[in-house]
Amino acid sequence: MAETSKYHSALSVTNVKHLIPITLDMETSQYHSWATLFKVQAKIHSWIYATISPDILTSILVADDSAENAWQHVADLFQDNKNSRTVYLETQFTNTSLAYFSTTSIYCNRLKSLADQLSNVGAPVSDQHLVLRLLVGLTEGYAGFVTVMQQKDNLPSFAIACSRLKLEETMIQERVARASGSTALLTVDDGSPSQSQPYTTHNTPSLGRHNTN
Repeated sequence: MAETSKYHSALSVTNVKHLIPITLDMETSQYHSWATLFKVQAKIHSWIYATISPDILTSILVADDSAENAWQHVADLFQDNKNSRTVYLETQFTNTSLAYFSTTSIYCNRLKSLADQLSNVGAPVSDQHLVLRLLVGLTEGYAGFVTVMQQKDNLPSFAIACSRLKLEETMIQERVARASGSTALLTVDDGSPSQSQPYTTHNTPSLGRHNTN
């Protein structure tokens, strides 16, 4: 009886991007997120080359290399010179402010990315520290939000803090929109400020001396 060929589950996947949507590159440095996703999927599948950028692929590609060696080559690219990387990332993390970003979502994502990169080089950031850094970097318009958060006995998680911050941003935008609408109501069609006009009675007899001739 002929031996039945074994079917490997990896053969059923036509596009690995559906499982690992992150393309690892040196610019975004999303190594932590990429590695986490890869480890989860690698329990049933095994790909590396299809999920890294061309420059990284060129750096690690070795003929007849094993998956284990390829994985280690990628790790080395992002985890070498840990001390220098840590100093650079700590500086970036400390100086990150909402003032440099157009939305609170982008601001939160940047902080999380830097925290992940610090974890990559052996300098993890606690969730509480991440929340405090989030508050410190907010602009003056969020002073009330910062005060309320600081008065809490227990800080929320970073994910919840970001969610509340986004809600606060929406509320601020709505207040600004209402204020702008109220101002618009005080203008006339030509854009000039509306002013009360003096009441004039037409055909009012002159109160001066009449000519009796």
